Amino acid sequence: MLIISDKVRINEKIKGKEFRIISSTGEQLGIMSISEALEAARKEELDLVEISPAAVPPVCKIMDYGKYKYEQTRKAKDAKKKQKVVVVKEVKLRTRIDDHDLETKVNAIKKFLEKDNKVKVTLVQFGREKSYQDMGIELLDQVAGQLEDVAEVEKRYKESQKYLMLSAKK
Repeated sequence: MLIISDKVRINEKIKGKEFRIISSTGEQLGIMSISEALEAARKEELDLVEISPAAVPPVCKIMDYGKYKYEQTRKAKDAKKKQKVVVVKEVKLRTRIDDHDLETKVNAIKKFLEKDNKVKVTLVQFGREKSYQDMGIELLDQVAGQLEDVAEVEKRYKESQKYLMLSAKK
């Protein structure tokens, strides 16, 4: 459940002397004291809500606060639905990988990229393999070459870490 912050002040919680008041229909009623504004809100059987406390003078609106909170919750839910979550999948390769195994890994990477995921291709080296860094770099370059029609390389390997970060071409 989404929670709208209770920083919005309503009715008697509003502090200050003068406020710019907006009616429930959207027309400006002018600058009033807090007691006059509360009386105008009570006549319409609605709440006085502080919309913009930083303005000079602060702006308050006469409205149904429950409806306002509901609309804010709906807006927050809609914004969350439209949000795109980026998933990073990782594929690990060894320096001494067979051609068929490499082909299988490349096909898996293509499937991840089709689903709009980013892919991190990591080179794992153990023992003596670490002394042959150039073989690992060649392997990563070979993978990037096989995927150049469907992916673009965002990040390349650094000195200590050997990896590629791939994203789908647009």
